[in-house]
Amino acid sequence: MQKFLSDLGSCTAIIGAQWGDEGKGKVTDILGEHFDVIARACGGANAGHTIVVGGKKHVFHLLPAGCLHEGKPVVLGSGMVIHLATLLEEIETLKRAGVNLLDRLFISGSAHILFEFHKNIDVVMEERRGAKGIGTTKRGIGPAYMDKAARSGVRMEQLTSDLAAVLTEKAKAVKSMYGIDVDMEAELGALKTAAALLKHTIVPSLPDFLRGFIEKKKTMLIEGAQAVLLDLDHGSYPYVTSSFTTATGALQGLGLPPKILSSCIGVAKAYCTRVGSGDFLTEDTGEAGERLRERGGEYGSTTGRPRRTGWLHLPDLKYGAFINGFTAINLTKLDVLDTEKEIPVGIGVEAGGKVIYEKLAGWQTSTKSITEFSKLPKAAQDYVLFIEKQIRVPIRLIGTGQGREEIIIRN
Repeated sequence: MQKFLSDLGSCTAIIGAQWGDEGKGKVTDILGEHFDVIARACGGANAGHTIVVGGKKHVFHLLPAGCLHEGKPVVLGSGMVIHLATLLEEIETLKRAGVNLLDRLFISGSAHILFEFHKNIDVVMEERRGAKGIGTTKRGIGPAYMDKAARSGVRMEQLTSDLAAVLTEKAKAVKSMYGIDVDMEAELGALKTAAALLKHTIVPSLPDFLRGFIEKKKTMLIEGAQAVLLDLDHGSYPYVTSSFTTATGALQGLGLPPKILSSCIGVAKAYCTRVGSGDFLTEDTGEAGERLRERGGEYGSTTGRPRRTGWLHLPDLKYGAFINGFTAINLTKLDVLDTEKEIPVGIGVEAGGKVIYEKLAGWQTSTKSITEFSKLPKAAQDYVLFIEKQIRVPIRLIGTGQGREEIIIRN
């Protein structure tokens, strides 16, 4: 473990290497103990991080998973869109669990506020798309970023301002464009409640604030949201999220210079899943796909809907590795494949669009809770080494169960 930690350096980003839901929260939680500052840069409450500690599940949508570690400053970046009620609920959940956050939470004043009417707009927009629906989580993420891009959004720095006039104008526009009535009393009430609790957490200039940590030689762990194939610029457009989900997007969302990033961990499942519409070349809609879904518990932590399941597609991992500059891979949920007799891996695509598979032998024995690579079945070792060789990035961490301790760390 110590060799792995020393290789990471002073600033590490954890980035999803597929379509999200890879298990980024667990590695963030494990590594968070060894960093001084925990930060999340982009996205909103469409993300879901499930951490299992001592048999108890903790689910976060806005807060980075590393917030469980007491005493660590937790930063929410300028690239985020924040639904205030969700944030307050997560803070209260932590408080009930004995984890105090408010005195060490720092929120960029440039982060945007996501209102309830953004959620309603999201529903209407998805309904209007009909059969061409993107499959959004209907959490209002896209509409909030639309306001941001149109330079008409409300930012956290305005939380303590009188926003009645601003929201009145917004309500008129929302009614005209989408036929939605905005509950002004509820929206203003939510702002007032949030302001009372969060006003002291707002940082006017996040880059200046973070520079203070850097000048004091503090180490930083950056938790990405969603994943590279959902990136607004570089993902499977238009079936993408509304923010920038790469390592450079994370640096942009926090106001950090590129040179500060010392390492980048790409997180990928040992198979693959996707939520919503869009291409999924290695999707398995048969019995094998159903086995993966049930064994892996592949149901959205945000929506509860079943995830589409299938096999690894190595060209996608190579693509993500190049864009992000992965220095290591965390391969998660290896144990989900324990019952498979044969494991297909997509290695390319023929001219007609048909996937080319390499079929590897399964191991058909339990790998759950194994913590040493040498103790994995030979076929499981071969599977990991095959992926590593193909993508040319070392697989340094391997998940063998949900628990914090169920992981292999290869030095």
